[in-house]
Amino acid sequence: MRKLWAEFKAIAIGGSVLDLALGFIIGTAFATLIQSFVTNLFLQAVAAIVGEPDFKNLAFTVHHTPIRYGTFLNDLLQFMLLALGLFLVIKLMTLIGVERGRSLELRNCPYCLDRIPVAAMTCRACGQQLVAELPTPEEAERLQLEREARKWPTLPSITIPRRRSSGGADQDERYPPSETGAPGV
Repeated sequence: MRKLWAEFKAIAIGGSVLDLALGFIIGTAFATLIQSFVTNLFLQAVAAIVGEPDFKNLAFTVHHTPIRYGTFLNDLLQFMLLALGLFLVIKLMTLIGVERGRSLELRNCPYCLDRIPVAAMTCRACGQQLVAELPTPEEAERLQLEREARKWPTLPSITIPRRRSSGGADQDERYPPSETGAPGV
């Protein structure tokens, strides 16, 4: 019974289940954000350009049955704008650096055909070595630090010239010296 309880705890409240739950919650919130972006911005812009709030009134009749192609056009336009909005938000997130820690370039493992990062030295799925010789842990850490340094560009340091002061070394440079010793009095 104890073993069964341990297995249940490992599955029910293990890291992968919590990660999945968190991902689902964040995904739902993200989908709501994108849906609002498309509905309140893109579709309103299309309505302003076309002059109609939507196309649902567009229809034709065949044998006294209305064929509402306008509703289909609304759904198609909403889908296309949703895909465009999602693309733009993901591009923006990538530009500001949200995905910098994750390798987006993938290749197939020659042994198990799983998708793996280009720089991988062993396959995470089958464990096969993908390079002729694995580096030592110190060398692997150095290579990782080099890759990280290339991912995160650093700004050049800017030297700001200091103002010359006529007083002592501990005097505040923003205020001229005064007779009372208080700044700016």
